[in-house]
Amino acid sequence: MHGGDIVGMIFFLVTGLVIVTYIFFRSKEKQMMIEKGLSIEQMMELLRTKRDPYLMLKLGIIILFVGLGIGLGFLFQQWTISNNVDKFSDHDVEGEWMGFWVVAMTGIGFITAFLTTRKLKNGNK
Repeated sequence: MHGGDIVGMIFFLVTGLVIVTYIFFRSKEKQMMIEKGLSIEQMMELLRTKRDPYLMLKLGIIILFVGLGIGLGFLFQQWTISNNVDKFSDHDVEGEWMGFWVVAMTGIGFITAFLTTRKLKNGNK
């Protein structure tokens, strides 16, 4: 099994976990509203005011940077294999680039998404 296979499996598992958790907590929230006796109009207004207008922008930026991280990971992995960079080391460095670039670029994506939405929110006020 290659490093890219593991990253792909983890990516899909985490994505599925996030979606299931979102659906679970969303239904729990609606159940609590019903138990409090809110009308349909009050529930719709509460849900509408809580919605983040920049959510899709944030997700797009993060997914873009995750993709860049995967691409850079494959690029550096192939570079180390073709240039025999690991010939002097005692361990296999072939799969180490993938994890590094995915984590690094995902972090940069989160920071970029935060700064972009903060700038847009401050610009709209």
